[in-house]
Amino acid sequence: MLRRADVVEGAIALLDAEGLDGLTTRKLGASLDVRGPALYRHFPSKEALLDAMADRLLESVVAPVPDGPWDEQLMFLARRLRAALLAHRDGARVVAGTYVAGPNTRLLEDALFRILEAAGFPAEQAGWVTLTCGHYVLGHTIEEQAQARLSATGAWTERKHDLVRGRAESEYARTALTSAFDADPGERFEFGVGLLLDGLRRRLLDSTAPPPAADARTADAPAPARDGAPGACDDGGDGT
Repeated sequence: MLRRADVVEGAIALLDAEGLDGLTTRKLGASLDVRGPALYRHFPSKEALLDAMADRLLESVVAPVPDGPWDEQLMFLARRLRAALLAHRDGARVVAGTYVAGPNTRLLEDALFRILEAAGFPAEQAGWVTLTCGHYVLGHTIEEQAQARLSATGAWTERKHDLVRGRAESEYARTALTSAFDADPGERFEFGVGLLLDGLRRRLLDSTAPPPAADARTADAPAPARDGAPGACDDGGDGT
């Protein structure tokens, strides 16, 4: 009997073979040697199937995180998430935008929240940080896999030339853009996560720093006189 897990595993195998654009319920049914109704008993729509696939791709990410400083733990999880997405063709596209509530997704979110809360981030900010980190990893990996796909077909070199062709006067196109595209994707990833962590460290430092001490001279100075009230030069007489 066809199980739900069999459908998910079959869909991931088809994803690796055909890519996300080639993943159809008809092809999946043929690969599993079943008809459509057998699939729909487990997944009423392709969207539901993609949600289950997305959660399954995160399974390797939710293993225990080694002890250490919070920023090292975040870097560890970011690397692990990228590796899990790269392990499957179009893996980042499958996960992006699903907003699934599967068990692996929840475990990953809870792990990130505990790390950030222990570091000192308020609960609301921890949620924002979690989304920001996840968006960066997904966005980077989508672009990384797209570049790899173009390279595999031989189209990347021409595409890169198109980006800089006719822009000889642009230093950005001749240097910065070319350097970024020619860099190892893993190095670009590490650089981007490092920027995020630098900002988070600063934000955390600012939020926990004590307020600046008031200037002693300002604190000891008398309050300015109000209209109709005795001032510093008023001896309390009749003004003569």
